Amino acid sequence: MSDGRGRWTSRVGFVMAAAGSAIGLGNIWRFPYMTGKSGGFVFLIVYLAIVFTMGISVMLAEVVIGKAAQRNPVGAFAKLGGGLWPLVGFMGLTAGFIILSYYSVVAGWTIAYIFKTPLGLLNYSDPKELAEMFGKFVGDPIQPIIYHAIFMALTVLIVVSGIEKGIERWCKILIPALFLILIVLIVRAVTLPGALKGIEFYLAPDFSKIDTKVLNAALGQAFFSLSLGMGCIMTYASYFPREENAPKSVIWVVSMDTLAAFLGGLAVMPAVFAFGFDPAAGPGLTFITLPAVFARMPLGTLWAVLFFLLLFFAALTSSISILEVVVAYFVDEKGMSRKAAATLFGSMIFLLGIPSSLSLGVWGDFKIMGKVFLDFMDYLASNLMLPLGGIFISLFVGWFFWDRGLREATSEGRYPLSWVPLWKLVCRYFAPLAIAWILISGIW
Repeated sequence: MSDGRGRWTSRVGFVMAAAGSAIGLGNIWRFPYMTGKSGGFVFLIVYLAIVFTMGISVMLAEVVIGKAAQRNPVGAFAKLGGGLWPLVGFMGLTAGFIILSYYSVVAGWTIAYIFKTPLGLLNYSDPKELAEMFGKFVGDPIQPIIYHAIFMALTVLIVVSGIEKGIERWCKILIPALFLILIVLIVRAVTLPGALKGIEFYLAPDFSKIDTKVLNAALGQAFFSLSLGMGCIMTYASYFPREENAPKSVIWVVSMDTLAAFLGGLAVMPAVFAFGFDPAAGPGLTFITLPAVFARMPLGTLWAVLFFLLLFFAALTSSISILEVVVAYFVDEKGMSRKAAATLFGSMIFLLGIPSSLSLGVWGDFKIMGKVFLDFMDYLASNLMLPLGGIFISLFVGWFFWDRGLREATSEGRYPLSWVPLWKLVCRYFAPLAIAWILISGIW
């Protein structure tokens, strides 16, 4: 590319990077406890139906915008739509900035637990004791911020290295490593005495549990998991060669993301049931319940380190995609160097993350709309900005960019797309309405 932005060296590079963007803590951390909380297999099949209809359609919409414009989200909407459309890109960029600030804090916890585990964490198997230890750790005014700084520094270093030598190279290493660790953990989990109860809970159908709560949870998880609405996939698609098969790549990305979520549940649920713990334990399932499970396993330290390493890899591949959205804007539109943009805005994101960390401890009494700072940031970005971004991206492709978008999706007719009617219906009607429902549910 003559503008020096960089490009993926192959379709595999794009798929690995985009899958890395989608595969994050939402798959390994959030999906298992959401499944446990929402009825097991029933939640799983509803989730799969949504992902392979609406999720795949909205992701293709992001891809064709980025592929057509070869720009960041703000520049893409300015080039292809003009008017007020660039505001959609700005909203995605802002959402990514906010999300990464607290996402990095949580990701820092995974680094801490990689080191804490062999240093005696698993000497405790009582969830109450582990909960007290976790609360003491996240409430500390110094430790979590140090790990937050380490995680952001690693994210900046990869993004500074560029598309080919940084993001693509590392995603080609981290994504296979992530799946390898998942498979090893699954083998260990399903061979535990009593693991069958967890497998039955995860895979046995009970259609009586289908209700609006399960539908809402699956909708929210699908869009959260696929990194839709903030421009990550759009930005990655802007480095995508125009002649490549976009729909095939999107199918690969969505399939890998879904497989990672499914395997994440298969690694967690059998182990949780084998030792009689609650599968609906919420976020504490990761940092409280699972350490209690590992403490009771033979070679528990090894399995725990592998699990938190898995979480770290998933978080890192997502974080570099979020930072890349911000960096791409300042490189494309403001002429900054990649190194300067990544360093400056990575540092600013780190600083914004400090109040999120402190809000779980010494700043816990300071609340906005009844929420501590971290929860408010998550509410603002995940419950408001991301759904709005998803709605406008779908409407833009479905109504204002359809003919050009279809040409981009098929590379001027080179690749047939059998599900064009479904894609059109989803972009024009189903996705905007479904995401609007998520938005309204999130507000209320």
